[in-house]
Amino acid sequence: MTVTYHDSNTRMSQATVHNGTVYLAGQVPDDTSADMRGQTEQVLAKIDRQLAAAGTSKEHILSALVWVTDMGEFADMNAVWDAWVVPGRPPARAATEAKLALPEFKVEIMVTAAIPEA
Repeated sequence: MTVTYHDSNTRMSQATVHNGTVYLAGQVPDDTSADMRGQTEQVLAKIDRQLAAAGTSKEHILSALVWVTDMGEFADMNAVWDAWVVPGRPPARAATEAKLALPEFKVEIMVTAAIPEA
């Protein structure tokens, strides 16, 4: 059994890969001054980069977990998500309202994706 770890520190990895599946850590925005749409765009861009580094893309996302700090802004997050997700290939997804690690974060998203066979 081989597991590879990407962008790791002593606490966690941003991605792990096992048996053709990529598991991303929850991704959060870097610029917390942005509104919900801006933070969601940042998070999805980070997901794109992490998936590419692992040899896959959003076209192969299997599932997503979304946390937002205020369901009043849920529609704004969904507007960005809907524009980003591959038409006809929406992953299984759950979303909930939650406190996040820093009060400045408005959204955190975690995905699992398949690595396409060569």
